[in-house]
Amino acid sequence: MSDVEWVVVRPLLPVPGWLRGQGGQPEAYCHRAMLDAVRYLVDNGIKWRAMPADFPPWDRVYAFFRRWRDQDLIREFHDRLRGRVREKAGRDPQPSAGVIDSQSVKADAVVGADSRGFDGGKLINGRKRHVVVDTLGLLLAVMVTAADTGDRTAAQVLMAQVADAHHLLELIWADGGYTGGLIEYCFTALALVLMIVKRSDDMRGFVVLPKRWIVERFFAHLMRTRRLVRDFERSTSSAEAMVYWSMTLLMTRRLAQPRPSRA
Repeated sequence: MSDVEWVVVRPLLPVPGWLRGQGGQPEAYCHRAMLDAVRYLVDNGIKWRAMPADFPPWDRVYAFFRRWRDQDLIREFHDRLRGRVREKAGRDPQPSAGVIDSQSVKADAVVGADSRGFDGGKLINGRKRHVVVDTLGLLLAVMVTAADTGDRTAAQVLMAQVADAHHLLELIWADGGYTGGLIEYCFTALALVLMIVKRSDDMRGFVVLPKRWIVERFFAHLMRTRRLVRDFERSTSSAEAMVYWSMTLLMTRRLAQPRPSRA
């Protein structure tokens, strides 16, 4: 991170338990060095053991990553950054609309058979990332499953999580894969309006569809972080944490950019 990014990030970091008087051993390495190490791994797609010598030892960095994953600290940090980015853009910190979609990616050999599957539509053997983003393309929730998991089946669980965390959410756009009973379930059980954006039959070639391009741009950003080009994580919780870390790269850079001058 640049110095400007660190100035923005530092007040948003979760406070360690030993600083809150909850016990535990004080951390031996600077949080900035740890954040830079994990972000370097996500952005460049290296192995944990290939961590450059400029960073703390790889096992300490992995222990930091694992602690933030298991205690949901990365999600807490990510949500704080998202609120700041939305405020900087002149939006309410809590979104009222979003877009849902999924992405199938190939899985590495370390991914076990219990969390991988074959997506017959995309012809991909691996995992599937189910995401909900806001209208700025910022992540609201992610769930990683086997690639053979149906979109509507995963969406019921994911939408319930999103509705519980974001009480102002009222409208979700989706593609034709989310039709059927899911629309009625969202309206009756979650008080959410699920609006299907379909591609008309007379369209030819590439066409930008309203609202759906937002989540496609989100997936394009994930593909720019090399650790997410394939799924290299043994557990789905680590795969979800990697998505949150990838989004921190985008949001800290946005927050470090100067505000555009107004005439």
